[in-house]
Amino acid sequence: MTPGAGARGRVDLGRLPLPYLLVAATLPVLLLAILGWALLTRGAAPAATIGSMAPDVALADLDGAPIRLDELRGRPVIINFWASWCGPCVEEFPLLNEASERHGADGLVVIGIVYQDRSEAAREFMARNGATWQAAMDPGERVAGAYGILAPPETFFIGRDGTIVARQIGQFSAASLEDKVAAIIDEE
Repeated sequence: MTPGAGARGRVDLGRLPLPYLLVAATLPVLLLAILGWALLTRGAAPAATIGSMAPDVALADLDGAPIRLDELRGRPVIINFWASWCGPCVEEFPLLNEASERHGADGLVVIGIVYQDRSEAAREFMARNGATWQAAMDPGERVAGAYGILAPPETFFIGRDGTIVARQIGQFSAASLEDKVAAIIDEE
């Protein structure tokens, strides 16, 4: 092989026109973005939005008792998606306990939906934190999918008429929780 033979097979990128270089640089990124979008939205229903009717919850709680959101129409409802391994969920639990106790006479119902966790861990977590409301596993994450949950904690505040009044993505503060609870209790 002669000294110049190997160099002839190479393409000098500096000699390619700028449009070719731009396409070569952006095409892989664009294809990855399209693939990611397709995977995230594959078969997904639109996430529950403020002002829309809350998707029905039809699950069994950790003791086997049925939970049906449509049977709670006429009462304000908090649906909290949580997990025992979720640090912010641990911090929210005392606030949910207080709200549940303080507004129980107003008809407030709290439903905990366990997200990507084991039932044993969820049961221990509920007992350790003194939760008094129903919690349910979500096999196949059907309910989480209907609500558009990506990670816990996420909380929905549902008015007496079954519409979503507020949504909290991530941890809420005591003041934020109280404002949202007031919105679903005082609405008439």
